[in-house]
This record gives sequence, structure tokens and C-alpha cells, in this order.
Amino acid sequence: MGIRLLGNRVMLKQVEAETTSGGIHLPESAQEKPQRAEVVGVGEGEKLESGKVVEPAVSVGDMVVYARYGGTEISVDGEDFIVMDANQIYAVEG
Repeated sequence: MGIRLLGNRVMLKQVEAETTSGGIHLPESAQEKPQRAEVVGVGEGEKLESGKVVEPAVSVGDMVVYARYGGTEISVDGEDFIVMDANQIYAVEG
């Protein structure tokens, strides 16, 4: 991937739509965007005034829940991703 994330940014890949408990698969056009994604990239962290760097609390491979309207959608090599500040991630699964 030809992207280097800066600062406290993370790159997420949304998980695919799941089938309902009744076995019905809703097409993407009929669903809200999921707020669940896999972390596929992490920046170096936030630089404090003291010069210390605080790394994001997530790692590549983590499944996370993030802010519904957070981030910026981008396309890299034909795949869609979301880049956002790590502070917009609310929880890590597992």
C-alpha cells in the first residue's frame, strides 16, 4: 500500500454486511454503513509539546467500533478505506 499515515491517524477497512438472524442478506443500498471495521494501518502517534510521542491505542488487525460520521473515505488500489483520528475510535473488540 502506498500510503504512510501521519500523526495519530488510523486507516480502517469496513467489514462486509452480515446476514440477519433470519437468514436475510440486505443489500448495501438498504443498510446503514456499519460502524465496525478492521484497522489496516496506524500512524506513528500524537506528538506532545514535551517531544514525547503517544502511540494510538489500536494495532493493525484490531476490530474496532468508530464514530458514525468520523473520518475521510479514500480509495487505494481500487479498495475503499476510512482514514480518521484514532480518538474517533470508541472501542476495540476482544
